Amino acid sequence: MQLLLDSAIIDDARQAAGWGWVSGATTNPTLLAKSGLPPAKTLRKLGKFFKGPIFYQLTGESMEAMKEEAKLAEELLGRQLVLKIPATALGFQAAARFSKKYAVVITSVFTAAQALVAHASGAQYALYYHNRAKRLLPDGAELAKKLIDVLAHTDTRVVAASLKSPEELMEARLAGVSILSAPFEVLARLPMNEHSDAAVLKFKKSGTGLLNHRKKEST
Repeated sequence: MQLLLDSAIIDDARQAAGWGWVSGATTNPTLLAKSGLPPAKTLRKLGKFFKGPIFYQLTGESMEAMKEEAKLAEELLGRQLVLKIPATALGFQAAARFSKKYAVVITSVFTAAQALVAHASGAQYALYYHNRAKRLLPDGAELAKKLIDVLAHTDTRVVAASLKSPEELMEARLAGVSILSAPFEVLARLPMNEHSDAAVLKFKKSGTGLLNHRKKEST
């Protein structure tokens, strides 16, 4: 299972990488615009913070423009690069070409049929927006399970993004999704629980350990 940061803000990335359990980052044009830095500088920094994948979404509007942009992204990120390509007619054509050279994720998947085409085009990942699917589709809450089922026994993995709360993250995981991307504030809440804090406080008040014992022996 992988947890990814859905942000291009440098401070978010620095802190999330420091936790040790967030392996990479997903970006898109909107997130890059919020970083406050030129896209190239942002991507370089993200690549240095994380050892895992960095998802970059192509913005070119023609095959040639996408090809040029993919090359620029590769120069910045090397093997960490995962090309995000939108689930459009042109996007699937681009994926079929670029997946021979790059790791590709088809993004903005809203149907199981699109996931099938993502696999057929050679994409390693199919990314859907969990919260947006629930809001926009009559059966959006079931989309994750449908994608998992239709891609079963293939090498195309489902990625859940647009996870607006720890509860939504759990929904996606329980549906079988193993790659989960969420904003900094959602990831930061995952380790927190008041009962865990209370248990630790109790142990601290009534227990002892190697460090406590060593301190007592030295006095």
